[in-house]
Amino acid sequence: MKVLVIGSGGREHALAWKIAQSEGVEQVFAAPGNPGIARLEKGRCIGITPSAFKDLEAFIAQEGIGLTVVGPEDPLAAGIVDRLSGAGHVVFGPTAAAARLEASKSFAKDFMARHEIPTAEHAVFTTAEPAILYVRKRGLPIVVKADGLAAGKGVTVARTLEDAEQAIWSIMVHRTFGEAGARVVIEDFLEGEEASILAFSDGRTVVAMPSSQDHKAAFDHDQGPNTGGMGAYSPAPVVSREMLPRIEQDILRRCVDGMAADGTPYTGVLYAGLMMTMDGPKVVEFNCRFGDPETQVVLPRMRSDLVPALLACCNGTLDMTPIEYDDGACVTVVMASGGYPGPYEKGKEISGLAEAEADPDVTVFHAGTKHGENGRLLTNGGRVLNVTARGKDLRQTIGKAYGAVKKIQFDGAHFRRDIGQKALNRP
Repeated sequence: MKVLVIGSGGREHALAWKIAQSEGVEQVFAAPGNPGIARLEKGRCIGITPSAFKDLEAFIAQEGIGLTVVGPEDPLAAGIVDRLSGAGHVVFGPTAAAARLEASKSFAKDFMARHEIPTAEHAVFTTAEPAILYVRKRGLPIVVKADGLAAGKGVTVARTLEDAEQAIWSIMVHRTFGEAGARVVIEDFLEGEEASILAFSDGRTVVAMPSSQDHKAAFDHDQGPNTGGMGAYSPAPVVSREMLPRIEQDILRRCVDGMAADGTPYTGVLYAGLMMTMDGPKVVEFNCRFGDPETQVVLPRMRSDLVPALLACCNGTLDMTPIEYDDGACVTVVMASGGYPGPYEKGKEISGLAEAEADPDVTVFHAGTKHGENGRLLTNGGRVLNVTARGKDLRQTIGKAYGAVKKIQFDGAHFRRDIGQKALNRP
């Protein structure tokens, strides 16, 4: 079988890396891919962007692609699954109607309210002034979110009235996130520790993957602006063995059943971003695709072949598909460009990857790189590399990941130094 992975980041490299390990896969194409995917023995990158639906459809037909896996949220929200499946192709991911769970936070909040999925109280606004009045009445701290897709950066946890008002003006008036800011969702602040649960769904059956925890803030100790994610680890001890069945029943199952009841069956990966509160797990957000960088710590723990699981989601046989994971740990540290998530420079030469990957337990997933002259590898994004390690437990694995990070250099490299410390510091 030939497989096409759509996207170009660290998530897509991790997907291609895992898919390429399947004995039934002869070649993994990526559109447009990245240098890390191109290095895979079965990997090949093609110059088609995720938004070029017509060109992707033609390529799939020409090459006889047996499975297409969509990585980013933008093409999912724009209806790529509808387009490709409508043409008779097998494609992994939700329809545009189902992808509204991520594409519109107001839709997701209303959906959760209808189907009694635990989440924070909220209100939705289309103009700034009423939103500001609501914040003043509701109290602080409070969370301000752009309604649409904002690459993980459209959320502000406001602890002062000034921060809340600034976030509302930035989103709704200055349109920092474009049309994603046509509406704003304001919700109560949830106290607790965050965790991520990814789950496979075929529209009827839902199967959770191991827990993980993302680190969204740019700097150590969760300081600074939100990013697309500065690192992750799995498992997340904040999600106990006793808590997982509750998450599966009250959140994942209710979501999948609710989507089916509403006439928009959900297939693909359902991502539940959770806050583990004193009252139990509550949904911070749903995403309609593999998380980034959570994918980079969950897939390396998957002992079974990924491709049958993906196909089972597409053909409705997930309940008959065994999926196994190891009992170890996985940690990824994001090496980012200096200044990220603000302005940053590209084109910095990267060195030390071979030394980092000399350890068989270390894999470096490319998130924002490109080939330069004379075969040089250069930075080409805010998040540049996901330095990922596997090990028997979190303490050992954190050490392996940071040991590999020390071997990699590029000008202005920035990374958090506390990935996984919350897990180690738990009582």
